[in-house]
Amino acid sequence: MIDYIRENLSYYPLFYRLLFTGKKELTPERVDFGNDKEQYFLYYEPSQQVSEKIIIWVHGGGWNAGNPKQFDYVGQCMVKAGYRFVSLGYRLSTKYKYPAQIEDVCTGFKTAIKFLQDKGIDTSRIVVSGPSAGAHLSSILCYSKKAQEQYKVDISNVIGYVGFGGPYSFRNDATWTMRTLLKMLFTKGYDRKEGEPWSLMTGNHIPMLLIHSRHDGIVNFECAEDFAGKAEVVGNKCDIYEVEDKKNTHSWYTAGCFFLEREKSKTLDKFLSYIESL
Repeated sequence: MIDYIRENLSYYPLFYRLLFTGKKELTPERVDFGNDKEQYFLYYEPSQQVSEKIIIWVHGGGWNAGNPKQFDYVGQCMVKAGYRFVSLGYRLSTKYKYPAQIEDVCTGFKTAIKFLQDKGIDTSRIVVSGPSAGAHLSSILCYSKKAQEQYKVDISNVIGYVGFGGPYSFRNDATWTMRTLLKMLFTKGYDRKEGEPWSLMTGNHIPMLLIHSRHDGIVNFECAEDFAGKAEVVGNKCDIYEVEDKKNTHSWYTAGCFFLEREKSKTLDKFLSYIESL
């Protein structure tokens, strides 16, 4: 209950940060890959590139809110750090039920790779990442052979995965908020194992870092432990990083850390350090 209360109180300073963010590094390029207003991605090209690695990011928002434009500050943070960055959008629930979301993420991923290649950019070192609902979708993109085959996705160029606060397993002890969001995401009678990263995971070459807080009031820390346990079974390399920052609510460590300087956020530093190590 305490973590749930802290979660709700954390929204106000986050909204303030969102309204009063500083100067933007650049204006991203928008690319549509469908007819729905949310089927697009934003591409960020840094003025001073520090690495050939490219980050492809899937936003959070409970599957029913958010878009790449809303999370522009994440892209600004990444280009400031010197990385090429792609921010993927997808159709939202409750209007669109799963698997519309993973279909869009897979289509957006393929479109983004072709877009980058058409620019003459080397796409052999891709890092896939996402927070919350975006961690759910991006983990399926990376670790579900069934989804990769169904949507014809080639992950051979993905060298790493980072998930923030992902609902990788649909636990019986899930929070009320998570149970409500899942009910909105899936149609009644849908086999949720077909949309559960834990159930869909297969072994492959992609190492993963799961960033999670024990004080997450929305997604249980055990979801990361479940996913890591499955990774060990199928032979995937997995590390869990337990959030150490004082601002450790779900919203702050999955989204708010990108408002901060690297030196002031252990979570952001861990994210960037992991990417640098790949």
